[in-house]
Amino acid sequence: MRTFKSLFFAAASGSSPDRKILFFNALLAGAGVVLLSAWILSRSGLQWDWNAIGGYWRLFVSGWSTTLGISLAALCLSTLLGAGVALLKRSTFLPLRLLAHGYVELVRGTPLLAQIYVLFYIVAEAVHLENRLVAGILILSFFSAAYLAEVFRAGIDSIGRSQWEAAMAIGLTRPQTYRFVVFPQALRVVLPALTGQCVSLIKDSSLLSIIGLNELTQSARNVASYTFSNLESYLLLAAGYMLLTLPISWWTRRLEKRFRYET
Repeated sequence: MRTFKSLFFAAASGSSPDRKILFFNALLAGAGVVLLSAWILSRSGLQWDWNAIGGYWRLFVSGWSTTLGISLAALCLSTLLGAGVALLKRSTFLPLRLLAHGYVELVRGTPLLAQIYVLFYIVAEAVHLENRLVAGILILSFFSAAYLAEVFRAGIDSIGRSQWEAAMAIGLTRPQTYRFVVFPQALRVVLPALTGQCVSLIKDSSLLSIIGLNELTQSARNVASYTFSNLESYLLLAAGYMLLTLPISWWTRRLEKRFRYET
């Protein structure tokens, strides 16, 4: 017989409760959110018109697919670029180290909106890059890589000096030390921050609508302007981004459990 306390409280901080108890509490929390949302909507006096946007579902699907493609490409490219910049920040060759520092500070110190305008309307024009999709991916990767570089750098710096010395003692080269000793341990440390940056990258892709990319945000704006159903369009927009970000959060939680070990 379960006690009342055991139904609502975990045994200890960070412990995994029984699945039935977890499911029960999830239902309870979900019911609370639904009731609160229903009360707010009933007090707002809004008139819903979902039929007006029903005929534009293909536009939403097309925009969602474009956002998915942009996000996946930018995630892969920015991860590689961010890891490279993190290694350059540890380089013994000072010009490269200072260049990496300058890039990170420049990107993190200026808003993405300004970077999109400069990189697309000035840099892309100068190199005759006319493909908006490719330009959008490169701009988003350039922006996100600066933040990922700091995430990776922090993970590498968290590895104790004894680990490096032990790798040297058994004859590992520097690349082998990074591959077999440093990166596996650093990955466990940076997973939460890495997840947050990946989710932010997906949401930041909405700003690419200002250069004419027909991604999800632009599609929602178009439907809202056609039907005047602004709230319905933007609720679908929010749901579309949730479909992209939630799987990443769930996947990384599984990775955190997989790589967790006592230190």
